[in-house]
Amino acid sequence: MCQLSLFSAEARPVRLADLAGLLCGPGQIVRFGTGTTARLSIVLPDPSRAPAVRAVAAATGVRLESEPAGSGGTALRTAFRCDLVTLAGQWIRGAAKAVPDDLQLDGPLLRMWALAAGRADERGGYLLTLDPHAVQTHQPLIAAATRAGIPPARVGSGGGAPALRVSGTRRMRRLVELVGPPPVGVPASQWPRYWGRSRT
Repeated sequence: MCQLSLFSAEARPVRLADLAGLLCGPGQIVRFGTGTTARLSIVLPDPSRAPAVRAVAAATGVRLESEPAGSGGTALRTAFRCDLVTLAGQWIRGAAKAVPDDLQLDGPLLRMWALAAGRADERGGYLLTLDPHAVQTHQPLIAAATRAGIPPARVGSGGGAPALRVSGTRRMRRLVELVGPPPVGVPASQWPRYWGRSRT
């Protein structure tokens, strides 16, 4: 029998802090005026992911509005909200996006990242897209993923969008354990899979 990890997505209900998974990817957060409110936004290249992302955000009490974006994508964004100020304070340093020093990539946070900006690759690995406009976040996210037991490689710096690639039997098994089963609306082929599971 498989024992549920304390860090897996199924170990606890989703909470507001898990929206940081959007910021691990290409999401953005900005403060307004004196900093008493903040807005979270992200552009999803795959519009079919939008309902699932909105549903998870709604479970935390946050409403995401959607509108068409360039290249066929969908833009999601919140209103300016007081309850996002703490998240903004953790992810903004000066005027730039920054990864919190104590970031722990547990299951719910990784699940949100995979939901909004993850995809399988043709070699059996899994790609977690990074923010191409915040290169300073890439190395800290590699370190956080390594601490979570899924040490990745950084790929895509040449032509495609930068991403962290998780591969290998043990790392994929750990990633699957953390993120849980595919959300409704996300094809299993585009969700982390551990191929050894189907052979046991």
